[in-house]
Amino acid sequence: MEKTPQGTSVGVDDPYEFAGVCDHLTGEGQCRYAFDHYEHDPEFARERADEDYECPVVNPESDWSWADCPHFRSRNRDRECVRCGLEEKRIAHDDERPLLEEHHLSYARDGETLSHEITIYLCRWCHAKVHNSWARITDDAALDPEAIAALEERRGREQSELGFESAAERYDDNEKR
Repeated sequence: MEKTPQGTSVGVDDPYEFAGVCDHLTGEGQCRYAFDHYEHDPEFARERADEDYECPVVNPESDWSWADCPHFRSRNRDRECVRCGLEEKRIAHDDERPLLEEHHLSYARDGETLSHEITIYLCRWCHAKVHNSWARITDDAALDPEAIAALEERRGREQSELGFESAAERYDDNEKR
């Protein structure tokens, strides 16, 4: 199983199994990284420019995979835990700790620099289980009771904010405005 630099598990054997489409890929199949960040890797940018910025991974004639691209990045945008399915519930203007945390599936090895950012979302309870035990991302996991309680507490606050309260209910009849 893949490990962090501190030696804790990331919960997968192959991060690319959970990677989606590259964040730099445009709808036209072009590499936005080579166009927008040419100064970071001029050689890569020139190669892509010579090919009209076509992404070699999506080219059916190419044998590239996402792992072959030096600038691949895939960050999950779904706001739910991929392990237990808990959905994020944020309250506006509240700095309270989020229910979901970004979890990195790939890290640098043996002094290499991290070139591929592959992240998913895990609830903070699943995140702790993955890093502190042998739990895997693919485990059939039920919602943690503490996670359910936190979610329901937030839903309750949200519902109370949506309730209508008339001025007559807010102010005592004897109280002057």
